[in-house]
Amino acid sequence: MAIKSFGGPIAAAGATWAAGIGQALAYTGERYNLPLGVTEISREVHGLHMLIFWVCVAIAVVVFGAMFYSVFAHRRSVHPKPADFHESTTVEIIWTTIPFIILIAMAIPAAGTLIKMEDTRNADLTIKVTGYQWKWHYDYIGKDVAFFSTLSAESNRARQLGSGIDVTTVPNYLVDVDKPLVLPVGQKIRFLVTANDVIHAWWVPELAVKKDAIPGYINEIWTRIDEPGTYRGVCAELCGRDHGFMPIVVQALPEDEYNAWLAEQKGSEVAAAPAATASDAAVDAAPATAAAAAAEQSPAPSAGAPAADEPTAVAAADTETPSAADGGGDDSGEAMAAGEKIYSANCAACHQAGGTGIPPNFPSLVGSAVTTGASEELLSQIIKGKNMMPPFGHLSDQDIAAVATFVRKSWGNDASAVKPADVAAQR
Repeated sequence: MAIKSFGGPIAAAGATWAAGIGQALAYTGERYNLPLGVTEISREVHGLHMLIFWVCVAIAVVVFGAMFYSVFAHRRSVHPKPADFHESTTVEIIWTTIPFIILIAMAIPAAGTLIKMEDTRNADLTIKVTGYQWKWHYDYIGKDVAFFSTLSAESNRARQLGSGIDVTTVPNYLVDVDKPLVLPVGQKIRFLVTANDVIHAWWVPELAVKKDAIPGYINEIWTRIDEPGTYRGVCAELCGRDHGFMPIVVQALPEDEYNAWLAEQKGSEVAAAPAATASDAAVDAAPATAAAAAAEQSPAPSAGAPAADEPTAVAAADTETPSAADGGGDDSGEAMAAGEKIYSANCAACHQAGGTGIPPNFPSLVGSAVTTGASEELLSQIIKGKNMMPPFGHLSDQDIAAVATFVRKSWGNDASAVKPADVAAQR
């Protein structure tokens, strides 16, 4: 009731945050306590947590026991005349010294663990983690492997309003992704954590890794996983309306399997920077051709939601049809289909599948002057954002050209197609 009193948006945000935290804890096997975890640090954190918990229980028993005894033993019916003493120096010293000793006893082991958690030296592998609304980008530093990780298509379909899907039938609902972060077992892995837009937090409970991702800052943390397996987490910082839909999945593999996976991914589709459309780093083998590789790339989720279907990017610029070379852009069936998928992934949640929008915040694209007029204004809004629309400049020129062409030629619109060169000129 307290949350609702602040209005629908805050209530919804609180609900998605709670859902995300609950899902992450549910998949650690612990709903009411920290997981023991699969790293040395996670076990130390769990041990410290339980130590402090039982210290607090003992303090509570003593304090509340003394309070209840005093209330009962010195009630008015037993002692109608209250005591008239005012202070005791001995008591003051005792109840100051005991808490001081307790705090020192708790601080010493905690400080040791905190120092270990901050020691990122001598790492075997460094991974840059960048938070976006609402997905994660992983860049294996020096390995020529980088990709985006987004909420899985199955979870995304089920979570849509009116989907009719029973979410209890969806495996790993809201804590599954299209491309997991793959890590080797037994190696020290350093994470460089940052963000592209707002503050996020990268949290995997079973690794005891939780670090804020802040735009303009790079935070460090590390882990060494002892056991192969799949470990799930969530964004632990309220980062916007779809905060509850950017999970984390870490797949820990034995070193030989990890090396085989890395060899498959290395150099297949390298993202030049987190702001560029990233490569496909799924566990499946690398695509055989550049066109097939680009077709598996994953664009960013929109301010509303990821797509009901897995997003697919258009092929590289050198696959353009003659119509693009003629100056009119590529409006072939293949490019329009690619643009439709990108639109579904990034735009449909706010502007609707039929382009009708949700006025007044998200205007209709059907017959809109921005959509059907000169392409420069449309491209500027896609790249830089406007009002409640976030920027999508991290998409590739090909992706933006495809989605711009799609909206300019759909729902009765009959404007010219857009070329990647037009997008590059607008950046």
